[in-house]
Formats: sequence, C-alpha cells, structure tokens
Amino acid sequence: MGLEDRSINKPEFVKIFNLWYEPIRNFIYYKTSDMQLAEDVEQYTFLKIWEKKNDIKKETIKPLLYTIANNFIMNRFDHQKVQFKFANTYKNENVAVAPDYQMEMKEFDEKLQKALAELDDKKRTVFLMNRIDEMTY
Repeated sequence: MGLEDRSINKPEFVKIFNLWYEPIRNFIYYKTSDMQLAEDVEQYTFLKIWEKKNDIKKETIKPLLYTIANNFIMNRFDHQKVQFKFANTYKNENVAVAPDYQMEMKEFDEKLQKALAELDDKKRTVFLMNRIDEMTY
C-alpha cells in the first residue's frame, strides 16, 4: 500500500464531508438529543479527520468518523458525571457555606477541569473510570 493510499486531499475530504455530514450529525443527535451539541461534535469530528488526513486509510473512514464522534460524546458524558458527583458530594443545603470556602471550591473545580482537559483521551478515560465507576487501573 503506497503513501498515496493513506492521504486524503481536499477534494476527497469535501466528498467525505458531504457524504457523511448528515449521518454523523444524526448519530450524535440520537445519542444526545441536543442539535447544537451534535453540530459542535460533528465539526470536531471532521476537524480531527482533516488533522489526521495523511494517516487515514480511505477504506476505514466511515468507522473512524463514528468512533471519533462516539468517543467525544462518551468523554463529555464522563466529564458531566464528574461534575455532577463533585457538586452532589459538596452540596449541603442545611449548612451555610462561608464565601471564602465557596471561592476555594470554585478555584479547585476550575483547576480540576483544566487538569482533566489537559489529559489525553486515554488517560482521562482511565482516570474517570477509576474515580467515577470505582474501577481499578
């Protein structure tokens, strides 16, 4: 297999985009029920394809598109689980919380979100599965 078989040029990318735009968007929409999110994830998916255009086998483009979109959605759901669990763990409506504590918690949450965003997908998935689902490494 030559190097030309592993490269997608601009006209080919446009064809792929036109062919798979609606099916990928619909797939994401069915999973999330959020059209705006579906369009955002779709743009992210095609951006990833363009970034990796020199490494992609043309015959595997369809499963790759669905895999990228699905992984993004799963990572987003995992992130939301962390946020939900964090919010519920530290939320106590019967206790008045000092403003400085609220500020510290907000700063901690921002640092946590930044640290999670900086992890690559595999490390973030492993970390979240350990912390949320209590799975072993």
